Amino acid sequence: MKRSFAAPVWLGLGILLFAACSKKNFLDQTETTNLNEETVFSDSARSVQFLNQIYVDIGFSESATRFGNGGLDAACDEAEPQKSASVTTSVQFATGTVNPAIISDDAWNTPYTNIRRVNQLLKHLSGIPVPQYIRNAMGAEGRFLRAWYYFIMLKHYGGIPLIGDTVYDVSDHISAARNTFKECVDYIVSECDYVAGALPMTRVREDYGRVSAGAALALKARVLLYAASPLFNGGNIDPQNPLTGYTDNDPNRWQLAADAARAVMNTNAFSLVEDNTTAPGMGFYSLFVTRLNKEYIFARMQGGNKDLETAWEPPSRGGGQGGFPYQGTVDAFFMANGLPITDPNSGYDPNNPYAGREPRFAFSIIRDQTPLIQNTSVRAPVNIYLGPSGKGVSQDAVYAGTPTGYYTNKMLDSNIAANYIHGTQRCFPLLRYAEVLLNYAEAANEVNGPTPDVYNAVELVRRRAGLHPYQLPVGISKDSMRNSIRAERRVELAFEGHRFWDVRRWKIAGQTENQTMTGMEVTRNGSSVTYKLFPVRKHNFRTAMYLWAIPQHETAKSPELKQNPSW
Repeated sequence: MKRSFAAPVWLGLGILLFAACSKKNFLDQTETTNLNEETVFSDSARSVQFLNQIYVDIGFSESATRFGNGGLDAACDEAEPQKSASVTTSVQFATGTVNPAIISDDAWNTPYTNIRRVNQLLKHLSGIPVPQYIRNAMGAEGRFLRAWYYFIMLKHYGGIPLIGDTVYDVSDHISAARNTFKECVDYIVSECDYVAGALPMTRVREDYGRVSAGAALALKARVLLYAASPLFNGGNIDPQNPLTGYTDNDPNRWQLAADAARAVMNTNAFSLVEDNTTAPGMGFYSLFVTRLNKEYIFARMQGGNKDLETAWEPPSRGGGQGGFPYQGTVDAFFMANGLPITDPNSGYDPNNPYAGREPRFAFSIIRDQTPLIQNTSVRAPVNIYLGPSGKGVSQDAVYAGTPTGYYTNKMLDSNIAANYIHGTQRCFPLLRYAEVLLNYAEAANEVNGPTPDVYNAVELVRRRAGLHPYQLPVGISKDSMRNSIRAERRVELAFEGHRFWDVRRWKIAGQTENQTMTGMEVTRNGSSVTYKLFPVRKHNFRTAMYLWAIPQHETAKSPELKQNPSW
């Protein structure tokens, strides 16, 4: 692919970034009191810092504590929300009581806030006192971030108002008419195409973590996969409403999605982090705690942190602010031989349910007796079990610390605890290569069925996971391959913000959500151990919930802003 500039010159933006972050007293009250657009964009360091601010919110939608007591995992069939004094959006989605008056407005306000920031940056771009190649880079980064925030809105609401490059003031009349779903997809894709031709495929050294051509190509592939999926392509919840999806069913949209994912693969710039020598599936663990790796295409960069440990670890380690995996999520993980636990040849034993499970299970789920480090740097098992009296033996026990009998282990650094003094350099993945492979497999299977390329894409993910054998059965049907890909996504991408959207775009949430979610009660009496499923919460799902309601206070501002169906 042709590039507008040679990669080495991009080091200049990293140098300016350092200057922007280290400039003495930049955030002091005396320095910022008189800041306005003119003073910000006439200064190179302040301009770069303005761009940096637009990056800050890129991962808000996937945050493990987005709703205060969980994230999207706790708003679907992945996990149970943490108990809360208030009724949060996660609980509202779980119970089916969500409505326009009480739904979180973060998916509306946060993107538009940042889209306006991008437009301010682009308005003043030509006057920023930096070399032209750096201005070009800043403009391309801004346009990607704008597309990124628009896509967040698109998957929440369907078609939303596109405001172009306009910077509105308080006194301006702002048209609230929603653009069609098609117009939004086309706009985001066109912006991705522009960015892919204006930035290097990957960013290195001081620019690592900033928007790249690879990120633009990967976002394009994800957008087109969503656009081709049943909810929007032929399964529109309001069939003749162009705001909620396409009004026709075009199978070629799957081909566009497959081609876009293949374009990322053909760059050879990204690869899976694989290490089955140190231990089976160790690459799956290490990629999440390794700041610099070739699998991350776009991530929320951050310094030393304990964000996920605080959200997901047991109370004894200082955690407990996020969601708790349901038994259905636990059961989705394969056996080490690659077979689902429902397969009679898998070797699964319900009386010893954690034995012989695949490596991703231990790297994603904390169950009774999982060894975890404490703030004393000593590793000890987590006691989630009940004693002979039926009472929990610790603050981490089922019903005490966890309402499901499990905690989340995904992406946690095994060397730190939430209440430990040190953090980790982990960054949160937003686009990674494993997803691209699964995106390609899904789209390509819908076009031509289970071709060798489809098999290969899925099996690359399974091989890295440490499954043995990792190969799928030969000669399976298109429907069977579709089910295998969906099962693989559920495990590989668990707790990264995908499951909530996947069951919607596949239009199966009516089946996956209208269920009683369960947990596991472990009882120990000497050497005797028993396992008992128990009901946790009945989930309820309505067709309206395939798309989010636009917050009532937004639709009340203008009759032009049409609410989504059935809200």
